[in-house]
Amino acid sequence: MDIPHFTLNDGTKMPSVGLGCWMGTPGGAERVYDMCMAALKCGYRHLDTAALYGNEEYVGRAIRDSGIPRTDIYLTTKLWNTEHHRVKEAFEDSLQKLGVDYIDLYLLHWPQGKNTLSIAAAGKVLAPEEHPTFIETYKEMEKLLQTGKVKTIGVSNFSIKTLEVLLPQCSVIPATNQVELHPCLPQNDLKAYCEARNILLTAYSPLGQSTFFMEEPTIKALAEKLNSTPAQIVLSWAVQRGTAPIPKSEDKGRMLANISLLSLSAEDMAAVDGLHQTPGNHKTLIGLDKNLDGTVFGWTYERLGWNMGIGGSVLA
Repeated sequence: MDIPHFTLNDGTKMPSVGLGCWMGTPGGAERVYDMCMAALKCGYRHLDTAALYGNEEYVGRAIRDSGIPRTDIYLTTKLWNTEHHRVKEAFEDSLQKLGVDYIDLYLLHWPQGKNTLSIAAAGKVLAPEEHPTFIETYKEMEKLLQTGKVKTIGVSNFSIKTLEVLLPQCSVIPATNQVELHPCLPQNDLKAYCEARNILLTAYSPLGQSTFFMEEPTIKALAEKLNSTPAQIVLSWAVQRGTAPIPKSEDKGRMLANISLLSLSAEDMAAVDGLHQTPGNHKTLIGLDKNLDGTVFGWTYERLGWNMGIGGSVLA
């Protein structure tokens, strides 16, 4: 399967479609191993996991058991919020669990850290100005590049607001910013901002976490027109507009379809581009707007730089 690649701002190349390894809850064990093995056999060469996912060991074992040269597989993992004060140690923990010699891409999973150093503040979510700030944490990630054990670093869940704080302070511009991104949440402003700085947007939950796109009339009509699946329409749209989706599926048929990209016409692209403009369609599809206190992992939407109403949908 010939999957297009994106060239990142450090010159490395990343397959444009990857397999997301979040199973809905931490863990997954043998299910994750079987999923990754099946995906690699289908032609996937990009696997995306995280310390939080609790399955790095099984992703790594699949890579080793696949028989595919390590250099042919692009591997991403992430630093979790409770580890912002021990970046080097957390990275080494992930490397050991994965059982590989290096990681292709290491991401700062969220900008907000959680203080686990002080007993008095155990479990306390850090305010943006508290130490370690995400600037300090990212600077520690920059040092990892000198070890040769990671090729590329980036961020996840960063907004224009948080990037504008980080970028003037960092020595290495993040190669990627991984965010929720799909036709209902195209992140157009963030995409333009990142593209102007040569930061690639990676799309997590590119199909949502429901059957929304499988049933949405515009997507269904395009799928029928092109004799494809709705997921192929959405993922092809994502790649064609210059973003890298990482869908998750345990079904081999859907896995194969998800990396069988289509060439969408300008008219087809415009139809998908306009989907979020339908009243009620501009929204998150993973429920981050349903938190009653208006926070995500302890930060308000305002602090995160997200334009989102409490209990409502994303506004812009």
